[in-house]
Amino acid sequence: MEGIRRIELMLTPAALLLAGLLWGSAGLADEGGTEQKAPSVQEIVEKANQVAFYQGGTGRSVVKMTMYDTKGKVRGRREIVMLRRNAEKGLDQKLFAYFQVPADVRGTVFLVWKHSDKDDDRWLYNPGLDLVNRISAADKRTSFVGADFFYEDVSGRNIQDDKHELIKTTKNYFVLRNIPKNPDGVEFSYFDMYIHRQTFMPLYAYFYDKSGEKCREYRVLNMQKIQGYWTATKSEMIDYTQQGEKPALTVAEFSDIEYEIKLPDSVFTERYLRKPPLQYLKIK
Repeated sequence: MEGIRRIELMLTPAALLLAGLLWGSAGLADEGGTEQKAPSVQEIVEKANQVAFYQGGTGRSVVKMTMYDTKGKVRGRREIVMLRRNAEKGLDQKLFAYFQVPADVRGTVFLVWKHSDKDDDRWLYNPGLDLVNRISAADKRTSFVGADFFYEDVSGRNIQDDKHELIKTTKNYFVLRNIPKNPDGVEFSYFDMYIHRQTFMPLYAYFYDKSGEKCREYRVLNMQKIQGYWTATKSEMIDYTQQGEKPALTVAEFSDIEYEIKLPDSVFTERYLRKPPLQYLKIK
């Protein structure tokens, strides 16, 4: 895992490396030097999910996606303004993604209502056709508007959809193996996720197909603390299923990140698919 070590040194300040030395494989040391009980698998899963998708009650960011083909050449770009609002309790959440770039997709909107107890509701508005399409649960693991990220990668996979097993604990990572409860509904047989032990940020995920070959790979390339929340500011998704000189790749860069903004629930309705709330979508 040389790549993990290399990127970790880029990502983590001295405090994180020191924490890695203080935290033993059996438990965690607090500031007073006493050992704390190691978190359960369920606690790790829930904390990682919170850090990756639920920081702050509301959020806003600008996402620039650059897509590369199997020759390493740029094949497309996307610039998206993302708005998010969590439910007051539980894991329900709403997501509004407005496309600014390129010109031929400007005005496209992706709207998600995440539910903890049933399939999410997803809509995609095509301004050229003035058409709103519902995205079925069967399509959630398909390309997100041409990128190597899937729809489910963007909005987050329901943690209830997988069985979770802690397969390894290292100085700096909890390594979870996640096995789908409905294997016929996904293209992978399992995925291993490396979760940073101090921040609980999922830094790496490796997806394996039915034959045991690695088919996709997610990496966090940079993260920083914003308004007190650890935030991934650059990530990438690699697709090994496409044949070519190199695997296909999409790099996502996040900027203008804000948490705890005033964002009414009415923004996340079908009404605003055709009439986007521009006051929340301006790029600074």
